Amino acid sequence: MNLVDEQATEALGAAIAGRLRPGDVITLSGPLGVGKTALARGLLAALGHAGEVPSPSFAIVQPYEEVEPPVWHVDLFRVEGLGELDELGLDAAADGLLLVEWPEKAGPSAWPQALGLTLEFGESGARRLTAKVPPSWQTRWPPR
Repeated sequence: MNLVDEQATEALGAAIAGRLRPGDVITLSGPLGVGKTALARGLLAALGHAGEVPSPSFAIVQPYEEVEPPVWHVDLFRVEGLGELDELGLDAAADGLLLVEWPEKAGPSAWPQALGLTLEFGESGARRLTAKVPPSWQTRWPPR
């Protein structure tokens, strides 16, 4: 799927928001600046969050408990090892949505049932999105 600009990336996030179920995990992979947080921003706005959506690079976990389902936006870029991951308390997101940037830091077996989205730089500022769609998302992907 091609995303022509940041607005298209945010629109995809909004479309995904309409397909969410409590307990979902979405992973976002790709290089710095490719639009992972823009996708999260669109998703959170569609769920009713009216404030800013900064990259949680320094906070590591940014909860948005005022939206339904609640969202825990996680950025694992600065996580050094699996021991640090255990300390984040991500189990609290079991009834909400876990949105994970840089999931590869958690290892290949983390979140096997996640909707895995990868963004890559394309031509002329566009982004290319590929998806690893688990069985629980088969009827919900692609979002319309």
